[in-house]
Amino acid sequence: MNVRYPIRLTTTERTKLQQMLTGGAHGVRIVKRAQILLAADKKLTDEQIADACGSSTSTVFRTKRRYVREGMEAALTERPRCGGDRKLSVDEEAKLVALACTDPPVGRSRWTLELLANELVQLVEHKSVSRETVRRRLKESDIKPWREKMWCVPVLDAEYVACMEDVLELYAEPPDDSRPVICFDEKPVQLLADIRKPLRTSPGRPRRYDYEYQRNGTANLFMFLNANRPWRHVKATEQRTTVEFAHCMRELVDDHCPDATLIRVVLDNLNTHKPSALYEAFPAAEARRILRKLEFHYTPKHGSWLNMVEVENGVIQTQCLSRRIPDFKTLVKETKAWQQRRNKEKAMVRWRFTVREARVKMGDAYPSNPS
Repeated sequence: MNVRYPIRLTTTERTKLQQMLTGGAHGVRIVKRAQILLAADKKLTDEQIADACGSSTSTVFRTKRRYVREGMEAALTERPRCGGDRKLSVDEEAKLVALACTDPPVGRSRWTLELLANELVQLVEHKSVSRETVRRRLKESDIKPWREKMWCVPVLDAEYVACMEDVLELYAEPPDDSRPVICFDEKPVQLLADIRKPLRTSPGRPRRYDYEYQRNGTANLFMFLNANRPWRHVKATEQRTTVEFAHCMRELVDDHCPDATLIRVVLDNLNTHKPSALYEAFPAAEARRILRKLEFHYTPKHGSWLNMVEVENGVIQTQCLSRRIPDFKTLVKETKAWQQRRNKEKAMVRWRFTVREARVKMGDAYPSNPS
């Protein structure tokens, strides 16, 4: 029996090690060493401990030795490893970073580790550079040239600020059913039908569907959202023109908010979202009747995130539309069911961003006042 470096844990140490095995966030190697110490405390041989813990006898020996010589905390941790010499010099690493921040070669859409390694060889004196070397150096600099994001920088001028604060003040007002705040937007939907019927979920197997599908055109969803009440309405249309927009506004006035004296509508700057759309769709008297009860509040250009309905569009995309919907009839049926369930659940968007916070967080971007 191997009795070199015998382990005799105290009650406190034993309790602590057992707690590490039953809960908490600990590294795999730390948990493994805790298992070794607990097993060694039971007077098992190194071979028995290694077999029980799934480690080597050398690991068991080193863990026991560190416990005897340095204590339990040292036995659980790992000495820093010196590692090998870095292959790339400081100048060569700078060349790699500069290369990764440039456009990829002609004919390639983005940089890859292998492509960077091959291009870097032409700039340094090494005959070869491994993908792993490139990966580690880029990770240190927090560079991922194969990733990209679409973005848009708005012009934070006086017009942007004025539109933003106008919308934020609407959200901050107390609820008033006679003057409701209705957020409005639309989103396109692609109609796709399965060529082959999907296979249902079964024990041990997820739902399976064929990659092949049939395109059946597109449709559009208009979304209404009350900023202060748990109510939304989804209207599916086959087109998205000024006429459809005008009919949505008439339905808002006559069907959804018939008792309101004034409806404040938050919407973006799409070219169809104009009062003139109602004159294109209806006689002048009818258009004027509808517009008397509407007050449009536009979000800033590139500031559609300020429209609360954008949150609801994300919810319907996740909960209802993230699948193949074959035709317009099915789209109407599914979105109506989603709308009814969501309203029944009394779900609301909890808006937290205020004018005060905007002035604090975006103060540097605000236009400076003239002296």
